[in-house]
Amino acid sequence: QLQFVESGGGLAQPGGSLRLSCTVVSGPGLRHSGLGWFRQVPGKEREGVSCVSSKDDSTYVADFAAGRFTVSRGNDEKTVHLQMSSLRPSDTAIYRCALCDVPSRTYTPNSEYWGKGTQVTVSS
Repeated sequence: QLQFVESGGGLAQPGGSLRLSCTVVSGPGLRHSGLGWFRQVPGKEREGVSCVSSKDDSTYVADFAAGRFTVSRGNDEKTVHLQMSSLRPSDTAIYRCALCDVPSRTYTPNSEYWGKGTQVTVSS
């Protein structure tokens, strides 16, 4: 079992910035290869955003986010941040913290390993 605590979503103007944070609390014996984010618009498939390895500093950032979003680990392996800058209206989505894997650039299909999500809205 996992519990995710997500924060930082909200309303931003185009060109503005937001910083998302996620802390995961794992049950006994549970391991994960990485922690990151995907985003989803209701009715559409999920779209990977970023992932940070749990073992080193390797990262994955989606092409649409390159140069605009920066993913980083917090004070320990249980926390991840997504610094979002130069936001566009197309970035509007629910951003969900999730277990992920950097080498394969994938996110777990098991929704038990997803957070509830935080809404990001970019609008003028």
